[in-house]
Amino acid sequence: MAIETERKFLVRNSEWQQQAEKSVFVRQGFLSTSPERTVRVRTTGEAAFLTIKGKPVETSRPEFEYPIPPEDAEELLWLCEGVIIEKTRHYVPHRGHVWEIDVFHGDNEGLIVAEIELTVSDEQFVRPCWIGKEISGDYRYQNSALASKPFRHWDSQSK
Repeated sequence: MAIETERKFLVRNSEWQQQAEKSVFVRQGFLSTSPERTVRVRTTGEAAFLTIKGKPVETSRPEFEYPIPPEDAEELLWLCEGVIIEKTRHYVPHRGHVWEIDVFHGDNEGLIVAEIELTVSDEQFVRPCWIGKEISGDYRYQNSALASKPFRHWDSQSK
């Protein structure tokens, strides 16, 4: 079984932009946003994937990802719940890890989240100066939650 272990943070400034090595536009939607499992359809450029994620336990959860034909992904996006998440994902190397910086568009405009994937939950890593508050345990920032309650609909005190 594949296990995803990641931590998420808000981004405090734009200093990461100078270090970004690659960027890709991502569109994704959710066929299921159950707390027990999410089923996601994602397109990234010419590639497309169907991903099933189990219930998180702290910073880890089961994850299964399969490539699918891009034409199928486009059709499946029409079946998704909530809004389609649109974001630009930037890949930023920093001290032995690659950070994924998601700059959201559309209904989630204004939100910038940094993720780091780890091999184990207690793996040590160096936080770049542009990393802000950790949001790993805050369900509101999960993409599946942003599909049903987009960032722009949050009141200013919730952000």
